[in-house]
Amino acid sequence: MAEYLFRDLSENIINCAIAVHKELGPGLLESIYEEAMTIEMAVAGLSFQRQIELPVFYKGQQLNGIFRSDLVVENSIVLELKSVMQMHPVFDAQLLTYMKLGGWKVGLVLNFGLPTLREGIRRLVL
Repeated sequence: MAEYLFRDLSENIINCAIAVHKELGPGLLESIYEEAMTIEMAVAGLSFQRQIELPVFYKGQQLNGIFRSDLVVENSIVLELKSVMQMHPVFDAQLLTYMKLGGWKVGLVLNFGLPTLREGIRRLVL
């Protein structure tokens, strides 16, 4: 089932995010959570890349603008990290765009700005 693609990896990433949120709490900058996530994922033995540039093409021509995905884990799941007081549908649209541009089938929005991380997790599958 496509719905469960990379389920174990998704759970490992979410466990790392929960550990980060428990330690740091809400209210810090996204860049702080990104760095903390890299530490936590390294401890968990996960490979990842930070700030991957994703070029944008229009009618076969590359545009000047470049998207940067926050994190890509095990070259399989793209992460979009947030630190805001509420979830917004544009986060899903942004993640879907990264997924399409980078060719990833699974993505996670992780919003560290909420009192509990559970409220700020969205898992999307193409």
